[in-house]
Amino acid sequence: MKILVQKFGGTSVTTPEKRELIVRRVKEALEEGFKVVLVVSAMGRKGEPYATDTLRSLALQEHSDVSLRDLDLIMSCGEIISAVVVAATLSSKGIPSRALTGAQAGFLTDGRYSEAEVVDCQPARVIELLQQNEVPVVTGFQGADPLGEINTLGRGGSDTTAVILGAALDAEKVEIYTDVSGIMTADPLILKEARVIQQITYGEVFQLAYEGAKVIHPRAVEVAMRNNVCVVVRNPEDPGTGTLITAESSLREGSYSTRGRRAVTGIAHYTNLVQFLIQLDHPDPSRELEIFQSIGEAGVNIDLISVFPLMKAFTVKDEHCFKVENILKTLEVPYKLERDCAKVSVVGAGMHNVPGIMARVVRALNEQDVEIKQTGDSNISISLLIRQQDLHRAIKTLHDHFYLLNGDVG
Repeated sequence: MKILVQKFGGTSVTTPEKRELIVRRVKEALEEGFKVVLVVSAMGRKGEPYATDTLRSLALQEHSDVSLRDLDLIMSCGEIISAVVVAATLSSKGIPSRALTGAQAGFLTDGRYSEAEVVDCQPARVIELLQQNEVPVVTGFQGADPLGEINTLGRGGSDTTAVILGAALDAEKVEIYTDVSGIMTADPLILKEARVIQQITYGEVFQLAYEGAKVIHPRAVEVAMRNNVCVVVRNPEDPGTGTLITAESSLREGSYSTRGRRAVTGIAHYTNLVQFLIQLDHPDPSRELEIFQSIGEAGVNIDLISVFPLMKAFTVKDEHCFKVENILKTLEVPYKLERDCAKVSVVGAGMHNVPGIMARVVRALNEQDVEIKQTGDSNISISLLIRQQDLHRAIKTLHDHFYLLNGDVG
């Protein structure tokens, strides 16, 4: 069987008009000879009646001590509602369909409530429906443990569901439908000139997602990379081809020039960060360990860590600032902090082992009077901490400097 998995996010299933677009996409795939499996998210976003966060709030509004087990039960209802409504819509249009929960579709989880991992997927029921020429509509974001307890998969769970199902079914590709036209060279809400990247590697999109781009969850990319699942990110309303995510580099042989047009594929960012600076009187490894261990035990994730014998610098989300301050005060560690920071990251497989990219980034931002407070890097990314007020200018500067509007990006 030639199988296609299509995942539709919460904004794609909210209204009859948007569900008509789902019908159109399914019909197109069937006409191309695919057997189609759908994965759906809960309808809408927080505040809308069937959204996951709304259902969770319903349980907690009068009783703050609801167990994680029971929260998983109520949160799983959003996707079930979507699956039933979408299956009914398809059936009414002459496309036989059947709604399945994650457990019915064969998703076995590890038993952790609210952040479960899928340990196995045996989609026998899905295959049976495909053989009967039906379209299975599977609930994203959920599965069941060996005792039959419902577990949800955490943020990005529906993307992960779709990719795992694509791997288990040996699908030709997985299409992730969302409210943007693909993975963009930058956030279009920040930079209207941003454009769709036609092709991108698993590593690049994972790094973009990790650094703040919100189109696809890093966990889903990780699963796709491990299983070599071809993924396409598209908008159901856009006739364009979206972004293809594969193992192949988007760089063509010899395409790197002195201008470095292909060195950077995209730009991601995080806002509302706080930078902490710690200055010690003398090198003290045990003191250093105590500081970072205490912060970790408090459940605070730190980023952009720079460690020198006497100076330590790191960032945290603004929501964790008070907690970190209390820890440092308790440990009697002198510190300085700066609020209203942002992190901007340039990502591209083309910068790997290519000298001079950091110098170009620094020069471009210096020319625009954007102060760089701290940096970090990996094989395919360079991250810079700046003042939040400079974020738009920094993104536009780097976007222009690396020619992300020229040629075919990806």
